[in-house]
Amino acid sequence: MNLNDPKLYFNRELSWLQFNTRVLKEAHNKKNPLLERLKFIAIYGTNLDEFYMIRVAGLKRLYTAGISESGADRLTPLQQLTSIRDSLHEEKKELEALFFEVKGELEKEGLFIKEFRELDNEKKQELKDYFDSYLYPIIIPIAVDATHPFPHLNNLSFAIVVKLQNSENPQEIKFGMVRIPRMLPRFVEMSDNTYVPIETVVGEFIGEVFSGYEALEYAPFRVTRNADMEIEEEEADDFMELMEEGLKLRKKGEIVRLEVGRGSDEELFGFLNLHLKVQPEDIYEYAIPLNLNALWQIVGNKNFAHLTYPLYNPRTLPPLDKNVNIFSVLDQHDVAMFHPYESFDPVVTFIQNAAKDPDVYSIRMTLYRVGKNSPIVKALMEAAENNKQVTALVELKARFDEENNLHWAKALESAGAHVIYGVPGLKVHAKIALVIKKVGRELREYVHLSTGNYNPATAKIYTDISFMSSKREFTQDATKFFHNLSGFSHRSRLDTIFVAPLQIKPKILALIENETKRGVEGRIILKANSVVDTDVIKALYKASQAGVKIDMIVRGICCLRPKVEGVSENIRVISIVGRYLEHARIYYFKNSTPSVYFSSADLMPRNLERRVELMTPVFDEGIAEKFLGILKLQLEDNVQAYELKEDGSYERIVGEGKSVSSQKIFEEYVSTLYASLKKDEEDIKAKRLAKRMFKES
Repeated sequence: MNLNDPKLYFNRELSWLQFNTRVLKEAHNKKNPLLERLKFIAIYGTNLDEFYMIRVAGLKRLYTAGISESGADRLTPLQQLTSIRDSLHEEKKELEALFFEVKGELEKEGLFIKEFRELDNEKKQELKDYFDSYLYPIIIPIAVDATHPFPHLNNLSFAIVVKLQNSENPQEIKFGMVRIPRMLPRFVEMSDNTYVPIETVVGEFIGEVFSGYEALEYAPFRVTRNADMEIEEEEADDFMELMEEGLKLRKKGEIVRLEVGRGSDEELFGFLNLHLKVQPEDIYEYAIPLNLNALWQIVGNKNFAHLTYPLYNPRTLPPLDKNVNIFSVLDQHDVAMFHPYESFDPVVTFIQNAAKDPDVYSIRMTLYRVGKNSPIVKALMEAAENNKQVTALVELKARFDEENNLHWAKALESAGAHVIYGVPGLKVHAKIALVIKKVGRELREYVHLSTGNYNPATAKIYTDISFMSSKREFTQDATKFFHNLSGFSHRSRLDTIFVAPLQIKPKILALIENETKRGVEGRIILKANSVVDTDVIKALYKASQAGVKIDMIVRGICCLRPKVEGVSENIRVISIVGRYLEHARIYYFKNSTPSVYFSSADLMPRNLERRVELMTPVFDEGIAEKFLGILKLQLEDNVQAYELKEDGSYERIVGEGKSVSSQKIFEEYVSTLYASLKKDEEDIKAKRLAKRMFKES
């Protein structure tokens, strides 16, 4: 079969929808605790918001520009938009039914989500007092008529539109709206664990803010705008100023979706869309609360912790488990960690110790998504204030973290750090830190490389690889990498580590080709978030045709079609969706030396061709064995894993006999190992104490 045949490729956007459907299926899964099921509904909604803001908005832009094809599947933007809308309108029914199912099960546990009208008179009075005290002073009535233009609504704005009748002249009908300020809680929490959607409280008393009018109908609504910023760097003298301007424009982008409460009065609905002008296919009427992301407020109720997964405490394993000097440990051997099962604390300690160590001269890092109140950035600021050389590449184009990164960039500059705001034309997605320290009469370098961000919060919920070393082959490349970023040679090559956009894709294609030459003796295992790149997919097809056995663990988008006779029958693709977000990228090629690599890069054109990424070979046999063990265990998962079928559907893997949940096993393994090591340590201490006691007696 011709490998250019569009039938061999799944559409990227529709594949993503399949991923979000798998997230929703976890809300269906009755083996998950109830509040975890509610959490998956929240995640589903958050994912969908971003999908519309970026991907659907992009497709609309392509359609407007008259572009007919945008991928190997050859689907036009209009065909993709039609399929997306059809899928989401159909899935909306499932989402609503699932929400009410989970809501009903929570009621049996004493946790309630109720609208104002469902409450008894005592609670209604309590909410009336709450409205008078906390809502009435904050909310603002907005009249809309010839002298009051329809207001601008920011991206993801949540508001109520209302139909009003003049109390003295019933023939006079007016329309207005009330915005729900973002600082207000999405649900009003009452003393008996009852959560009331705030719009049903405001809606009940909305007539009180429109003096002289009676509210006839009201409906909550929410708008989604195009949030994909186009930054023309070469036109700006100050990139920070340009980014700040882009953030303002994001709030004003074209409206691409309207969500509205179901059962809205037709006249009210007509008024709303007269001003918003959203295409009918992008209007979604919901019988459930809008803004599903806000369900986290309920998930976080500590009184119902028993309805969530048991708390897991990440462990710090040897050789970093004691109060050791990390630099001394790295002088002896490399260290690898698998987060969140193994704690992220050693990474934070690595930077904090470097900031305090008087013998450390320099700290260099890439910062992509560091989160709020970042201990790592604070350590960098402390280091700069202590006159250490601090260089931080803060990627201002990290989508939806731009504002946070702007804040940290300014703070680092104020502290005296040298801040680089990305590189021209490329987004820096590489995760690397380099510490240069004086040891005796020489300078010694220590490097940290990772698949994930320098964010302690996400390190507790994302699975990622961390690697630390003082070996020259890694540290020399790290030094060259940072020199290239701060200089003019950001497209240079490295010697041991592979850097995109120049080296990673050719290396991966060469590794696949090497396995292809081995035929049935070849073996490939790839773990990634997404597989989109057509060249990589074609190379995998050729390897399969040569008899190479290929397993792929792809959490999200996969454009490769497996199990096609004569093309990909030797390729198996699974996706694991569970408690933790699978984020690590690990690549295994049996007949290469070394055979294991980890990377910040997914197998997508944007990562391989338009970003600065790193892929690190694993030379240490013990660490390589550890990473390969991760891959092999995940391939055996029959609890959280789904298999991609030839027709593009995903089917949950149900194994016979023993259940294998890779995430649970990793938790148990690390906890057991930690407990065992602690016991051995206590036994050794007890023996030493006994020996000393016998000597003294």
